[in-house]
Amino acid sequence: MESIVQLLDELEDIIENGRSAPFSNRVSIDKDEVYDLISELRVKLPNELKQAQWIIEERNKILIDAQREADQIVKSAEERLQRMIDENEVTKKAYDQAAAIIDSAKKNAKEMRLGAVEYSEGILTDVENRLKELKAVVYSESIKTDEYFGQTLNVLAENIQELRMSK
Repeated sequence: MESIVQLLDELEDIIENGRSAPFSNRVSIDKDEVYDLISELRVKLPNELKQAQWIIEERNKILIDAQREADQIVKSAEERLQRMIDENEVTKKAYDQAAAIIDSAKKNAKEMRLGAVEYSEGILTDVENRLKELKAVVYSESIKTDEYFGQTLNVLAENIQELRMSK
C-alpha cells in the first residue's frame, strides 16, 4: 500500500514540475510518464480492493433479488389476508356494527345541528331586541338633543337681536 502512495506522490511531482503555460493554470507534462505511473498503480492495487469491488457488486445483486422476493411475499400475504377478512363472518358483523354506529352518529349530528340552530336563533333574537331598545334610546336622545340645540339657537338668536338693537 505504501508503494501506491509513493506512486501518487510521483504523479503529483510530475504535475508540479511540468512546464506552465503563461497566464493560465495549464501545465505541459510527459504523457508517457504519467501513463507508466497509472499502469504501475493498477498493478500495485491490492487484490483485496478488486475482490471488495466484486463483493459489493454481488451484494447489491443479492439485495435487489431479496427485495423483489420480499415485495412479492408481502403482496401475496396482503392479498390472502384481504380474502380471508372478506370471507370472515366477524368482519361482516363488524361492518354491520360500523353501519349502526355511523347511523347513530348521523342522528346525533342532526340533533346537535338543530340544537345549535335553536341556540343561535335565541341569541340573535336577544340581540335584535337589545338593538331595538338601543335604537329607541338613541332616537329619544336625538330628539332631546335636537330640542336642546333648537332652544340654544333660539337663545343665541335672541341675544344677537338684542345686541343689534343696542347699537
